[in-house]
Amino acid sequence: MPFLPSIPTRRSGRRRDRHGRGIRGPLIPPALPGWRTRREIFDDIVSDNVRDLVRENPKLRNVEFAVEEVPPSNPSRFEAHGITLARTFAADRTHGLRYRVVLYRLPIATRCTSDKEIDELTHYVLIEQCADILGVAVTDLDPDFPL
Repeated sequence: MPFLPSIPTRRSGRRRDRHGRGIRGPLIPPALPGWRTRREIFDDIVSDNVRDLVRENPKLRNVEFAVEEVPPSNPSRFEAHGITLARTFAADRTHGLRYRVVLYRLPIATRCTSDKEIDELTHYVLIEQCADILGVAVTDLDPDFPL
């Protein structure tokens, strides 16, 4: 019989307690602002803006909203002028697909220095995309939209 190294059994119920200093706790307590990730903060900003838009304009209830990290590396023909902040996908009634708006987190977040700026830019990007879907001017959805 060949020599097989023995695998130590794992002790149940014990966690790592190095040097008698006690069991490790969370690195950042939930009460501190660093506990939430940037992705979670961005998702909350987008969901708040979408909730406000849908409340003001019920026609947007049939639109799906999503967040992705970065746009695809192969841009469309009409997006060759710069970095894409969001993209709208048309509805296809034959396949049961609804309109879809995808916001890209990193291109939006890198243009801003604070959460307030991210909130404003996200609002403006959503207004542009929703105005395109509804076929109205951006000032019809938001009279304070900067032109």
